Amino acid sequence: MTSPASSTALTDQGFLDLGDMRLEYRMIGPRPDAAPTIVLLHEGLGSASIWGGFADELSHATGAGVLAYSRAGYGNSSPSKLPRTVAFMHEEARDVLPRVLDAAGFRRGLLVGHSDGASIAAIYAGSVQDHRVRGLALMAPHFFTEDMGIAEIVRAKLAFEQGNLRAKLERLHADPDNAFHNWCDPWLLPAFRKWDLSDALAHIRVPVLIVQGENDQYGTVRQIELAQAECYCPVEVALLPDTRHAPYREAAAATLDAISGFANRLLREHHEGDIAAE
Repeated sequence: MTSPASSTALTDQGFLDLGDMRLEYRMIGPRPDAAPTIVLLHEGLGSASIWGGFADELSHATGAGVLAYSRAGYGNSSPSKLPRTVAFMHEEARDVLPRVLDAAGFRRGLLVGHSDGASIAAIYAGSVQDHRVRGLALMAPHFFTEDMGIAEIVRAKLAFEQGNLRAKLERLHADPDNAFHNWCDPWLLPAFRKWDLSDALAHIRVPVLIVQGENDQYGTVRQIELAQAECYCPVEVALLPDTRHAPYREAAAATLDAISGFANRLLREHHEGDIAAE
């Protein structure tokens, strides 16, 4: 890992210039030189803005800064080069996320991901030795493919081509076509059926919280069971009733309680808020 960049240039919102891409970000609460930072990694069709008030509430509940960013192809970030391959989440985790953390001046904190973002966080923690990352909170993560999830993506493809999904995505993304194909196309490749994160899970060395809806239409509790079987680190689970694939929107209070409690135990009990005095 390279030395953290100065975070004094971080404003409430702006762009991280990574050379070959410019990624939009939103920063809530204290900057990385003053407190731990919770980094939010969005879902397959999300962006920095999709987190809405949840990001603010998470910062308030933990005292940590919260950084949300849009991956290339999403929100107002620079476009992604298509087509993406089945390795796109590994590429985001190993090639892009380290540069995001360094450009933001990340010093220590947690990665909090949703859906594809949760998978990217898990790959990062299982692939990159970064002692700044003290824990992972993974909402509705994908660790392997399930038929029900693929079927949902097929339905989303039809909704984008024939329904109103494209119009909805225009409110989140400067280029909704780039954003959609960034996500959908690799998931529907035949080779994705063999995609599996067992090895990454086995190499994670920080505590993990998994938050999943009991009615998640993209994955079953088998995702949780794989993490519990493969991880050597502690794996906490919050399985939420009457909740589908977006816990932070569908069960916001329960999700906030679970993640903020997890974060506070990891950060406050180990005096991780004392960054400014170092």
